[in-house]
Amino acid sequence: MPTISVDKADLFERLGHQYTTEEFDRLCFDYGLELDEDTTEEVEAAIKKGLPAERPQLKIEVPANRYDLVCIEGISRALRAFLREEDPPQYRLVYPPGGEKDLITVTISPETQRIRPFFACAVLRNLKFTPRSYASFIDLQDKLHQNIGRRRALVAIGTHDLDMLTPPFRYEARTPTNISFAALGRQTVHTAAELMQIYESDKHLSRYLHIIRDSDVYPIIYDAEDHVLSMPPIINSERSKITLETKNVFIDTTATDDTKLQIVVNMVASMFSEYCAEPFTIEPCKIILPDGSVRISPDIAPRTVTARASYINSCTSLSLTPSTIQSLLTRMTLSPTISSTNPDALDVSIPCTRPDIFHECDVVEDAAVAYGFNNLPDIFPQTSTVAQPLPISRLTDVLRREWAIAGWVEALPFILCSHEENFSFMNRPDPGSLAVKIANPKTLEFQVVRTSLLPGLLKTIRENRSHALPIRIFELSDVVFKDPSRERQARNERHAGAVWCARSAGFEVVHGLLDRAMKMLEIPRIGKADEKATGYYIKEGDDPAYFPGRAATIYYRPPPPKTSKVGELADELKNTLRISNHQDRDIMIGTLGVLHPTVLEKFEITYPCSALEFNVEVFLKQ
Repeated sequence: MPTISVDKADLFERLGHQYTTEEFDRLCFDYGLELDEDTTEEVEAAIKKGLPAERPQLKIEVPANRYDLVCIEGISRALRAFLREEDPPQYRLVYPPGGEKDLITVTISPETQRIRPFFACAVLRNLKFTPRSYASFIDLQDKLHQNIGRRRALVAIGTHDLDMLTPPFRYEARTPTNISFAALGRQTVHTAAELMQIYESDKHLSRYLHIIRDSDVYPIIYDAEDHVLSMPPIINSERSKITLETKNVFIDTTATDDTKLQIVVNMVASMFSEYCAEPFTIEPCKIILPDGSVRISPDIAPRTVTARASYINSCTSLSLTPSTIQSLLTRMTLSPTISSTNPDALDVSIPCTRPDIFHECDVVEDAAVAYGFNNLPDIFPQTSTVAQPLPISRLTDVLRREWAIAGWVEALPFILCSHEENFSFMNRPDPGSLAVKIANPKTLEFQVVRTSLLPGLLKTIRENRSHALPIRIFELSDVVFKDPSRERQARNERHAGAVWCARSAGFEVVHGLLDRAMKMLEIPRIGKADEKATGYYIKEGDDPAYFPGRAATIYYRPPPPKTSKVGELADELKNTLRISNHQDRDIMIGTLGVLHPTVLEKFEITYPCSALEFNVEVFLKQ
């Protein structure tokens, strides 16, 4: 949940009431927010000591999907409507006196489809900025960049002094050496290629360079006189920068996702339209797309969701009339009307500031918030159910308990790991069709979803090298593989893994651990040549993660199926588990052995280790 900081006195002035910290905390709780901190005492203490201090701030945690609450303008409107101090604002598009023909036009070049294909914009006329509203304007952009914009990768916002520019505008994509302008905060003209080098050492902007750096073209916005507005998502130009004296603001947004683009441009325009000479009015722009079609931006038309009073009452255990529900939803900045054809239905108009509402159940939540969650009746549920563990959980609990009794310690590493740890550190090649990769990993430690438990266990040993030997750890958890046959394109497998670290290799220790696990699962050990027997056996393996000659492969021979389709089960298991067969029914389920010295070196472990890993789900498929 993002945390926003708002000026305490300014917010209370907007709400028309001076709250104590406890009263405001209660108001936030009732609305579904959380007051994280009130800095009044810190400010007063600093003033007493003669130290400089800012005005008292309220730090409030807001839901991640409520983009309308990440600035003081939005949160004050929402709370005033919740307190019935005012009706929800009605946002309107206001055309110039000449109508649509006088709209500011932006032409999109086809080359932009190669880098950031989506564009939207809006104009706010006759604004009156104050130092605090100006700071809030900048802070809202930053919050949206970090939240829905995913650090500008999905959406980037640019705001410009329209009076310093000459419409119409052009959104193009050019080679870095063919772009020159004075960037924000600089008087010297540089090419885009030079700016990318300059900003490498910039603490703030360097984190965004990777978004376009490797592209052969960069996005760029020009006015009619070839003055640059911005090079999204990196920097605006010095010429069009916003100041406290700015009266007319041009907002541009570029994106790789059209849905998020529309949300962001609507949010920025609507939140600050209250400072226009005519509050809550927005001047649209005309966008000419590469295919020649025309779009009017922004699109702030409300959406309509139908909500049934009976459904709301059934979910909340209440008996509210449609008119009462209508009043409750109005407090949540929605605009409901009772249907003329169905007295049980309400046609709820969703403003452009509430993109978090998708379904009737979201309307139910807002109605419950307005009514008060603590005011909902306490009743016994209509049905009584008793939860039961999944079969795979019962199975793994047997192993977990037995291995713990044997003196082994359970570890709980992350299910995400780096690509190197999952493959090259284990001396295993990456076939490209095995691991699920994270599209936008936060760090290099979280690049792929693990396909083996061993990297996490070895990292745990590395971080606990100071512990007395031997170190005996295990894990019973899921690994993930790509699977195009599934709707979600991936599948989970429950694995059991263990690592023994001591002054000696301890192959016999993990071998004994395997035998004990199989005994608890009532899986007998069999001979490889005994074709009629059912159980498990091991044979020498060649997994590169283990020392040559000290590795074994674990095979499982399931009982023959009771149906006449004798080979069906084995084929299903082979396909599902990505395994190879030894005999017609034999399934490779895991490996054990002494880990290769190069594996230990990469994980910075100085003592020999032996490891065991096998798939336990196979025993449920009998």
